[in-house]
Amino acid sequence: MEKKRLLFVFNPHSGKGQIKNKLMEIIDCFVKNGYEVTAHPTQAPRDAREVVREQAGAYQLVVCCGGDGTLNEAVSGMMERERKVPVGYIPSGSTNDFASSLKIPKQMGKAAQAAVGGKAFGCDVGRFNERYFVYIAAFGLFTDVSYETSQDMKNRLGHAAYLLEGVKHLHTVQPIHLRVTYGDGDEAVEGDFIYGMVTNSTSAGGFKHITGKDVKLDDGLFEVTLVHMPRNPIELNEVIGSLTNLMGDTPLIDTFKAGRICVESAHEIPWTLDGEYGGSHSRVEIQNERQAIRVMVG
Repeated sequence: MEKKRLLFVFNPHSGKGQIKNKLMEIIDCFVKNGYEVTAHPTQAPRDAREVVREQAGAYQLVVCCGGDGTLNEAVSGMMERERKVPVGYIPSGSTNDFASSLKIPKQMGKAAQAAVGGKAFGCDVGRFNERYFVYIAAFGLFTDVSYETSQDMKNRLGHAAYLLEGVKHLHTVQPIHLRVTYGDGDEAVEGDFIYGMVTNSTSAGGFKHITGKDVKLDDGLFEVTLVHMPRNPIELNEVIGSLTNLMGDTPLIDTFKAGRICVESAHEIPWTLDGEYGGSHSRVEIQNERQAIRVMVG
């Protein structure tokens, strides 16, 4: 019987470089489950995307290991292919929001077993202009933190690093005037915002339930959160309390679900896609590609 083939793409530097101690266990798990394994340590940014896009067709399964950035690259590469194969994910980054949303085990050995012995889940993927994101596209306060915070700080402080860095930036925050249309384009929100996120996840930055209620990762809908500019410290506390579920809803935060969102601003604003820099744009079209990728879950 012809052996099944598995392409294993991993970032050797993600997290604390912890995969180095688990590599043999992971590959042994793949082999015991009947796979012939090709292992590829990523060599540079975008390497995972290119390898998956160009080589995935020769395999029955692609498994990636790394942080959210590595996952984004692997999924982006798969989305650029006509024939797609299932993707397994072994998280080794500092927050791993997506893995938590799908209840993929944090322990690498168990995640490897889920990747080869679990079931395929049809997961939504976000199209962001000509790029893709797996679980979050965001702008404003805190979004530059992820790629400005050093890897060492992320490793030591986890998601607390994001908040610590964000608070340091607070005094420099300028509100961004935006017009956001969604659905069929007949619904709109306009105002001055300090933060916005379009998510397909039950957590962001390691914070559970910050993305909304009744979140489903396969329903063709994103959860959208837009934070208006607070006018004083009391309103700022209200915003933080609402986002972290310490307080109830506030008129300072607009939330809704949509499969298509258009964000327009007078000036280009920087975005992050899955925690990595996603470029600066004055107009962004975000489309939910429903159940576009099959992800292996436990």
